[in-house]
Amino acid sequence: MTELTLDNVLLIASAIFCVGVYGILSRQNIIVILMCVELMLNSANMVLVGFGRAAIASSPTPASPNMPQIFVIMILAVAAAEAGVGLAILLAVFRKWRTTNAGELHLLNG
Repeated sequence: MTELTLDNVLLIASAIFCVGVYGILSRQNIIVILMCVELMLNSANMVLVGFGRAAIASSPTPASPNMPQIFVIMILAVAAAEAGVGLAILLAVFRKWRTTNAGELHLLNG
């Protein structure tokens, strides 16, 4: 079985990030836009883990081998908070205007 190299991790993470960017730019549903933001955050997590793994593999005595994992946990906490706040705002918008379409929200003043 072949080993997963840093190049492969970066290629997969960039593909996932591009799917997230395309989803944000092309969709109007706020729920889909929030899911695409989560895709982008997960691709950043993949890059951090990939670089951390490469740094640990290349250094005989790493200073802190757990640093990429700490960053990933911090990003996951931010992503969870972002999802909670985003869904709370979405719920408030839907209760008031009965729509989740981002294209219609600029017309709804007051």
